[in-house]
Amino acid sequence: MFLFEHIPWYSVVMWFVVLGALILVNEMARRNKWFSLFLFLLVPIVLTIGVWPHTADKDSGVGTWFHWVKVYSALAGCLGFMALRFIKGLNTNKYMLMFPAFILSLNILEAVIRDFQVSGLHGMIDGVMMVGGPWNIMNGIAGILNIVTISGWMGIIISKDKYRDMVWPDQLWFWIIAYDLWNFTYVYNCVSDHSYYAGAALLISCTIPAFFMKKGAWLQHRAQTLAIWMMFTMSFPAFVGDSMFAVQSSHSEAALWFMSSVSLASNIAVFVYHIYKIIKHKRNPLKEEVYTDLKQSKELVESNGYTPNIAS
Repeated sequence: MFLFEHIPWYSVVMWFVVLGALILVNEMARRNKWFSLFLFLLVPIVLTIGVWPHTADKDSGVGTWFHWVKVYSALAGCLGFMALRFIKGLNTNKYMLMFPAFILSLNILEAVIRDFQVSGLHGMIDGVMMVGGPWNIMNGIAGILNIVTISGWMGIIISKDKYRDMVWPDQLWFWIIAYDLWNFTYVYNCVSDHSYYAGAALLISCTIPAFFMKKGAWLQHRAQTLAIWMMFTMSFPAFVGDSMFAVQSSHSEAALWFMSSVSLASNIAVFVYHIYKIIKHKRNPLKEEVYTDLKQSKELVESNGYTPNIAS
């Protein structure tokens, strides 16, 4: 295949098992705050002390600075979003409303830095095959554009139902798709032999709920599925690297060029549209929402018990 080596049928089945498990556990965490606290606070403490020092070493493929920073930043996002959802008054605190955009930007920036770093790496490094090149720089630029086009955090709302989901009406489908393309490309560029699961299955596991289950709560879904996956893969690194279900990247430069080109093009398109909307409606993206005139944004606000703020 173009992106990957041969994919046996049992790896296809396992891909759907991973996808279904991530969606299921994410939904369990979304519906029960006590399960969330157990999963995102108690379990990581136990794993940090008793498991990861032994399983996530420098030769495991998940022992780099990036993996350690990523798991804790994802967990910080999960716990911070829970505070925003369940602690009275935080959902109207302007400084707390900045937290989702901050932690999201930080997670993207971590990957951008790693993409730039990998651009000069070649061969087996830290247990992972690296094929660095200009494609890493291209995707790093796409990631920066993805950060720049984050907007509307002051319009984040907490749904007025028993689950109290964190809904971000300005974070719409086009930004999410551009993010998915960028993030898959990052994983394909920098941890290529993990990208079958850690790229495709992981990203789809938060995109499906955001589009078809609890709409508008993409970042909540993303933080939780990412934290779940990172805890699993740092505990069982052989699953994506050496198990019978592992799927290897083709390590094709043509595939690396292709994915990075698609990632960069999609994020340039969103950036251009973003600037157009800002200019047309005279919006300040640092203080207010950009896409309040769009039907999907208004529907997200109304369906969660609020009155939409319509751009003039």
